[in-house]
Amino acid sequence: MAEMIWLDKVRKNENSIVTVGTFDGVHAGHRVLIRTVVEKAEEKNCRSVVVTFDPHPRDIINPGREGIRLLTSLSERRQLLADIGIDQMVVIPFDRDFSLLSSEEFVRDVVWDKIGVNEFVIGYDHQFGRNRKGTIETVQAIGEEAGFDVYVVSRQEVGDQVVSSTVIRNLIEKEGDMIKAESLLTRSYLLNGTVVHGDKKGKQLGFPTANIQPDHPNKIIPLNGVYAVEVLVEEKLYGGMMNIGIRPTFEKDEKRIEVHIFDFDREIYGNTIQIRFLERLRSEKSFGEVKELKKQLELDREKALKLLKNRSRIAK
Repeated sequence: MAEMIWLDKVRKNENSIVTVGTFDGVHAGHRVLIRTVVEKAEEKNCRSVVVTFDPHPRDIINPGREGIRLLTSLSERRQLLADIGIDQMVVIPFDRDFSLLSSEEFVRDVVWDKIGVNEFVIGYDHQFGRNRKGTIETVQAIGEEAGFDVYVVSRQEVGDQVVSSTVIRNLIEKEGDMIKAESLLTRSYLLNGTVVHGDKKGKQLGFPTANIQPDHPNKIIPLNGVYAVEVLVEEKLYGGMMNIGIRPTFEKDEKRIEVHIFDFDREIYGNTIQIRFLERLRSEKSFGEVKELKKQLELDREKALKLLKNRSRIAK
C-alpha cells in the first residue's frame, strides 16, 4: 500500500519523481501520467510521489449546492495509486488560503522546498495555481532555477485515453452505466464503506444483506437499482448483488445501500468492505406482493451469478 502522508508530516527528499493533481477516479487519462512517474522513479532509483488534495479544490473554489461528488475517497485513491506502483501519496489540505497561492509559490515553496523533487512530471495541458495561471513553462522556469528536471507527457502519449471525470460521474450517478464507466476507469467502480445495522428485511426474504455506510459523505452512489457486484471482505473476494434505493415494496425509506453476498453467512458489522460494481441488472421496482419481490430476487441472483462466472475472478 502506498504511504499516505499529509503535507505537514512529509520529509523532504530530493530523490523524488513527482506529479500533482486531484486525480479523482484515477481514470485512464490519469494513469498515463502516473505510470510515467513510476517508470521514471524505477529508472532513476527515486521515490515515486503523487501530490493530491483534500477536499476537492472545486469544493473550495466553486462549491455547488451539495459539493463535488467524488469518484474516489482518499482511501480508495491511495489503494489505486499503490496498485499502479506509487510509493507515496502526499495530501495537501486544500482551503481558501491555499487556493490563493500563486503557481510559482506552489511549485517553489511547496513542491520543491517541502516535498523535494528530482523530476516533475506534468501533462501537456495541465494548468494550476491561483486562477489556473500555472503552466508547463512555469514549472520549467523554476526547475532551471532550482535544479530539477521537467518531463511533459505529450498529447500523443495520452492518445485516445483522454477522458473526463465529469463524464464518468454522470455515467455512474445518472445512468448507472457501470460497463461504460469501467471502460473509462480501466477498472470496476469502487465503493468502500462500513457495514452497519439494518432492519433485516432482506433476511426475512431469504436474502440477508449488509447495509453499507460509504467512507465519504460525498462519494458518488450509482443510480438506484440492482447491480451485480464483487465484494472484498477481509482480503477475500465474493460475488454478490447490491440494491440501491428506497425499497418501494415496503414503506418508502431513506436511500439505502445494501449488498447480498453469495455463499457468505458471517456477521461483519463494523467491518470495512469494498464493493466493485460490474453491471446494473435492473431499475428499482415496486411489487404488489412480497412473494413477487422474492421471485424477482431469485432471477436477479441467477443473472448476477452468470455475470460473475464470466468474470472468473471470485476467490474459492
